[in-house]
Amino acid sequence: MAAQGIRRLPVANDPLFVYGTLRFPEVLTELIGRTPGIEAAWVSGRRTAALPERVYPGLVAAVGAMAHGAVLSGLTAAEWRVLDAFEDDEYDLVPVFVHVGDRDLPAWTYAWTSEVLDQDWSAREFAAEHLPNYTGRCALWRSELAG
Repeated sequence: MAAQGIRRLPVANDPLFVYGTLRFPEVLTELIGRTPGIEAAWVSGRRTAALPERVYPGLVAAVGAMAHGAVLSGLTAAEWRVLDAFEDDEYDLVPVFVHVGDRDLPAWTYAWTSEVLDQDWSAREFAAEHLPNYTGRCALWRSELAG
């Protein structure tokens, strides 16, 4: 975080590594009105941890681990502001290197800074059990942000 608690936001078109709910096009559409460019990716040395009493995950350091997700590209400055407002205060926006196909590239990601559970978060379980309700909550949040 930057001084006085204000986050330094990436510039437009900086890539964002997403590993949880933001990897679902339905969620992105509700939050920013579209699905930006999206490619499968992974980050080494981190894991996608389940969080206590939450349906979304947190990315935390973990020796020997690999967090699978996606890289979003082509985000505008306005979309970055919306996504940054959407993330909890327990997330820090940090730079990482992501592996996309046969190349590595610098990107940003939201890393979790609070308590996690021992088990990893499951995107498959989230999609099966929570995605429709979560998408609805995202739509409500976005309308409140705009209003």
